[in-house]
Amino acid sequence: MRLEARRYGKLWFVEKHVSWAARIGAAIVVVGVAGCGAATPRNAAPAQGTVEAAFKGSPAPLARIHAQANELLGGGTTAFEARLRELRGHPVVVNMWASWCEPCQSEFPSYQRASVAYGRQVAFLGIDAKDQNPEATTFLHKFPVTYPSYTDPNGSIASAIHAYQAYPQTFFFNGQGKKVFDKAGPYESVAALEHDIRQYALS
Repeated sequence: MRLEARRYGKLWFVEKHVSWAARIGAAIVVVGVAGCGAATPRNAAPAQGTVEAAFKGSPAPLARIHAQANELLGGGTTAFEARLRELRGHPVVVNMWASWCEPCQSEFPSYQRASVAYGRQVAFLGIDAKDQNPEATTFLHKFPVTYPSYTDPNGSIASAIHAYQAYPQTFFFNGQGKKVFDKAGPYESVAALEHDIRQYALS
């Protein structure tokens, strides 16, 4: 297993269903540049028609994820681990984030795009860690994604998958449910995220 940790300026130490159009918006917009002192990232969610076309014919376990797009799910570690078992046979990319984490904001537009581009092959899930539901809901309205996030206010899910105390962090699981790679710190571009998806999820 390869581990990678970086410092990005200020390091951050250490839960209703609405229409797809309302959650995702109408057009792709330019992604803001990530980093300390950079412009505020902007929503990069693809249009509803683009998403529907991309996900047409998805395997049933992935289609169930798409049906829960942008939702906050409870159930803690038990529910999260049950979902990983349900997804056996498919690679899984898990993004740990929090609404108060500025680097998380910088990388969310990349997830908005990559999760659509690879959503028929790869399962995407979020972990909203050490956060409050109202703030997380507001964050997701600003940066809607095509997959759900599990609420983790006490960090139990993060602990179960051996997360660092740094945000954001991304975990890659293979089709057998084994964690094969994790990255601490934000993805600076959609190209960087897609590179790791191809290397660790689809290789």
